[in-house]
Parts: sequence; C-alpha cells; structure tokens
Amino acid sequence: MTIAEYISKLRQNPSFMDNVTSWQVIPARPAHYGDFPPELDGRIAEALRRRGINRPYIHQAQAMRSALAGQDLVVVTPTASGKTLCYNVPVLQSILADEASRALYLFPTKALSSDQVAELYAMIQDMGVDVKAYTYDGDTPASARSAIRQAGHVVVTNPDMLHQGILPNHAKWVKLFENLKYVVIDEIHAYRGVFGSNLANVIRRLKRICAFYGADPTFICCSATIRNPKELTETMIGKPVRLIDENGAPAGERHVVFYNPPVVNAQLGIRAGSIPETRKIAASLLRNDVQHIVFARSRLTVEVLVRYLKDMVRDPLGNAGRVRGYRGGYLPTQRREIERELRAGRITSVVSTNALELGIDIGQLDACVLCGYPGTIASTWQQAGRAGRRGSVSLLIVVASSGPLDQYIIQHPEYFFAQSPEQALINPDNLYILLNHIKCAAYELPFEEGESFQGVEDTPELLDYLRDENILRQVAGKYYWMAEEFPQAGINLRSATDQNFLIVDITDPKKHRVIGEMDRFTVPMLLHQYAIYMHEGTQYQVEQLDFDDKKAYIRRVDVGYYTDADLTTSLKVLDEFDREPDGPLTRSRGEVLTSSIVTVFKKIAFDTHENLGWGPVTLPELEMQTTACWWTLPGHLEDVYEREPLKNALIGLAHLLRHIAPMYLMCAPQDISVVYHVKDTFTGGPTIFLYDSVPGGIGLSDRVYEMRRELFARARELLAACPCADGCPSCVGATAGPGAKGTLMKLLDELLA
Repeated sequence: MTIAEYISKLRQNPSFMDNVTSWQVIPARPAHYGDFPPELDGRIAEALRRRGINRPYIHQAQAMRSALAGQDLVVVTPTASGKTLCYNVPVLQSILADEASRALYLFPTKALSSDQVAELYAMIQDMGVDVKAYTYDGDTPASARSAIRQAGHVVVTNPDMLHQGILPNHAKWVKLFENLKYVVIDEIHAYRGVFGSNLANVIRRLKRICAFYGADPTFICCSATIRNPKELTETMIGKPVRLIDENGAPAGERHVVFYNPPVVNAQLGIRAGSIPETRKIAASLLRNDVQHIVFARSRLTVEVLVRYLKDMVRDPLGNAGRVRGYRGGYLPTQRREIERELRAGRITSVVSTNALELGIDIGQLDACVLCGYPGTIASTWQQAGRAGRRGSVSLLIVVASSGPLDQYIIQHPEYFFAQSPEQALINPDNLYILLNHIKCAAYELPFEEGESFQGVEDTPELLDYLRDENILRQVAGKYYWMAEEFPQAGINLRSATDQNFLIVDITDPKKHRVIGEMDRFTVPMLLHQYAIYMHEGTQYQVEQLDFDDKKAYIRRVDVGYYTDADLTTSLKVLDEFDREPDGPLTRSRGEVLTSSIVTVFKKIAFDTHENLGWGPVTLPELEMQTTACWWTLPGHLEDVYEREPLKNALIGLAHLLRHIAPMYLMCAPQDISVVYHVKDTFTGGPTIFLYDSVPGGIGLSDRVYEMRRELFARARELLAACPCADGCPSCVGATAGPGAKGTLMKLLDELLA
C-alpha cells in the first residue's frame, strides 16, 4: 500500500480519529535556486551535473560563496536539504586550487562519518582527481594511520578521536595543521549540554595548535533548526559567524497527527499507555507494508516494542528480520548492518532511540511514529525528517504519554506549531570541564606566562592552581606538563564519566561474546543481578554484574516479563551562592551533593503490564556534586496545611516542574532532576530543588534561577488545563495521594500572588 493510500485509510478509521487532537497538513514546498560561485572549478561543476545538480539551492549558493571568501558560517536548514554540498564544494575547490590545502571534518558519530566520507569519495572518483579523503577513528587500521597523517587532504573524524588521538599527537600531523584551510562541524545542534561544553574546549585546543603552526582555518558549521544557531556556533568556535537560514530545498507534503490515547478510567483521568497504542499503530503500518521508523525515549521502551513487533512477523523458523531495533549500546558492526538493510529496503519497521535522529542516510521511509513527545520541538522535527526524505508524501504520528508535558503539547497543538524551536545551551567555562581541557592543552603545548586559553580570562589563576597541585611545572616563563598520566584518557566528551560496562553473553559456555555496552549511571537500573536485559527483542537474564571489572554476564532466557528498577535519590546543600526573595518564595542557587541508589526492581508482564513481583538490588551508592537552584516555601504553610496534604502537593509540583523545565532549556529530560523536601535540613522549610544531572553542572539550573517564578506559572496553567477531577498521573504524577490537585492549586495561587 502506498503512503497516500494508507493516510486516506487512516482518515476513515473512526477508532483512530476519535483520539486525534490535531491533524495538520504541511503543503509541499518548491525549490529556490541560486548560482554556483563564478570561480568554481569546471570539474566540480561537471561532477555535480552528472548527479542531476545543475544549480545549487539558495542556501547552498550563499554558503559556498561565504566559505570561499574565508567567512566563518553556520547553515541552518531542515533534514535532507543538501547541507553536505555547502562544505564539500568549497573544500574540493580549495584542494584543486592548492594541492597542499587540508580540511578536517567533525561528525558527532562514527556512523555519520562513514556515511559522509562515502558520499565525498564517490564524488572525487567521479571527478577523476587525486584528492585523498579518509575516515580516521577508532576503527581505522594502524597500517593506514601513518598514510592518512601524511597524505590525507580531507580527514573525517569525530570529536572523541580529535580529542584523544589527533590533538595530543599534533607533531605527527604537521602537514594537516600547517595547511588547515577548513574545519567542518556538522550537526552542531547535537552538541549541547556536557557534549557541547566539552567540544567547545576541544575547539579551543584545536585553534591553539593551528595558531602554533601558523594556520587560521575557516569554520563551516551545519545545524538542524534551533532557536539560537548563531549564538551556539559563536560560543562553540569562539568567533563571529554568518548565519545562513534561507532554505531553498523542496519538500513533499507532510501530515502531522497528534494522537492522545483514550481515557480508560474517567474518574482517575487515566489513559491507555503510550507503548500499547504505539504498538497498535506500528502494527497497522507493518501489516500494510508501509516502511516506517518508531522513535522511543528509552532503551527499555525500544526493546519492548521490538519484541512485540517481531512476534507479529516471525516466519516458521523464527526469523523476524523485517523488524529491527537500533539504539546506543549495540555494537558498531550491528548498527552498520541495520543501516545497510534500511537503505536496501529490507527492513519495514525500525524502532530506535534518538540515535537515528541525526542525518545518517537510511533511505526512503514513508512514516514516522513517536512513542511520547521527544521533549523539544527541534527534536520532534528532526525525527519527523527521517520520513519522506526525498520529497515524497510523509506521515508523522505523535503518540502522547500521560506525562504533563506530553499532555500539554497534545492538547495545545497551536503551541507546537506556533512556537520557534528551543535553544541549545552549552557552558564551555564550566570549571569542572574547563580545568580538564587546560590540562590537555598544557600536555599538547606548554603555556606561556600571561597566555589566555582562547579568551578564558581566568587562565593565569587556573595555571597557578595546576602548578600548586604539581600537575604543571613553571620554568623560564612557561608552564610544562609534569604529571605521569595522559590527561586526555580521563575525559569522556559525551558524559561526565568515562566508565563503560561491557555486556557479555555467556549462553554458550564454550564461546562468550560481547554483545553491547552501557554507561555507568544506567547500569544499576538495567544491568543489576537478575534483571531482564533485552537486546533486539531477545531476552537475557543478568547472571552477574562485576562492578569492579565493569562487566555484566548475561544468559539468554524466554520469560513473559521484563524488569524495571526504582532509583532513590537524596540531596544535601553544600554551598549557597545567591539567595533572594521572589514574592512569597525564597529563591536560591548553589552547590549540592546527590546520592543515588537502586534498592528494588519490579517484574512487569509483557501484555498486561501488571506487576508480577519484585526483588532486591544490592549495588554501591553513586554520589555526584553538582549545581542546583531551589525555592523555599513560606514557613507558615506548615501551619496552614497538614503534613500529608502538603507532601502530596509537593510531589505534584516536583512532577510538573520536572516535565516543564526541559521545554524551556532545550535539554533532554534526563539532564535535570527535581526533588522535594517537606522540611529541608538546610532551609528549615518545605523546599523544591532543581539540579543539573551532571557532575559540576552545566548552567541549566542557573538558567532556571534567572526565570524567577515563570515555571510555577506554567505549572499552574497545566494543572488547571487537566480535565481530571482531583489529580491524575498526567498532572500530579502517579505517587501523589488523594486531594493533591486541589491542595496544589491553592498552593500555587498563593505562591504566584
């Protein structure tokens, strides 16, 4: 069935349409063209013509001209709008004009690197010129590395390899750094939070080494649609940039459908789960042979959906290759195989976390289903762009969960369609991150006395601190690295911890094999002993978690349930930086210490989702020092409200703030946490804490502190808009007791007075 026929069939299905809160049709858009730069080499123009490109889109033309004039720039257009030409053409032009010219391409993932280098290599082959483009990452054979360092015109890598493999060994890359003409940073919107703050410091180190070798490269950056691309890029590269955001690429007609699962208990306001509803929609697409992608917000949801859909299409031999999962934690070889199968059209349904959100070429998909709102408008459009990539009609269905943010978006579609996408936030001057990169920079090149680390005013004080800690040695006006360890090895750019656990399948006693990996903070939730770990829909039981050796040993099983663990977090204030009254509230910010421990796990039945039992988890406590802001409620409230109703209201308020804040911060929901204390030991009264879920913090809580009571006003709006009589999982959460909604409404009215 074609996608147009399927859309028509869906519109005539009353059981589906009864739950649709909005069906928007975004019309097709024609192309707008510009002209190639007059100095363009004829061989490039001819190769493009053979690919059917006779004229560039308007944004491509503007980007080529700016880059060839040496102007730093950022191109902001939707998925599949031809951003690759914006940097490939200027880079090839400079190499054809000067054989010594070099370029460095940075992509956030290895998959994207290999995808883009294949496209560039095909174009070079077509031109018949001697331009050498290579991928240089952890998978590059040792035998090829020396040749790439000496002869590579275009070196394609990722931030992790630049940080750990290229910059510390810059003496082996003299040809690259002496002749570096262009640095390309693609998918720059992906670099936010910890990852972005780390990359900004890696770019500072790169510019410092380039200056040492006498180079001053032009930066060409590309981004999907966000609210502050110019600000983000300028913070990232430390230079002013030209913003190019006039999109000239054509687009096919897109149907955007908001689907709210039906209410199953009107008194309590409880809706059907988003997972079973997504499963029904994906099953319908699968039965009608419509190639589609399902995005889910967690690894566990991905695996549960994969299991359901694979069971639908298994052949007599048990094969179900038409349905595949895709997420972080799969090994690279498995992910590359899934990408190839998608491009070849052999997979009808792929269920993914946001790992497939970036612009990897996965061929032409017709539909996209989101199991829960992704948390940001920008992410929603990025995921929607995975369907209809070649100008065809496409379908996006957003299935809401019962979370307050999902319910707000699904019931206020005008907010989603009228609002501009969110901001991307990074904090390169976060002391925890900055100090680590100054260590790396000192290892790479000694610091001169009085030298500034690419505009960081506190550089002299930080260097003196490292000297006093016997990490640097000050001799003859220079600071030299003197510690024994290699500083780059201790920094993971993508998270604040570098400790990954390997997942080892021991089903076959003769042949143990590694099938995946997981970060340290997720392990206690998903890989504790006796957990059911799911991988591409196959179930495994965790037989042993070796916390010291960072390995989990699993055995294949077939049981009718999956597991989910409960995380308990406690918090105490270490230092208060600022405090000021804000109406009846007192608003503060400072440093806190959080302690997290998983104590128990639940067994949940596959089809009914009922609780089948529980088990204990014995794992060490994880501590983290971070930044937070907090609101202390007026002391008289403890006299006005009884303890239990006040506690229920605080549970509801924390639940609302946890779901609303990411909408204003362009952060993933897991980047912040909200906790409540009915009587906090530091403030002495009822207190709500919002903290960055990252060691050292990255400025998210500081931004919330500056917002004053705005989040409380939004929480009041959401609470009033919820149709339930007296509180439900959507507005006050599943754990708030009876009467929570009424108490919280009165409380918010008082706090916002």
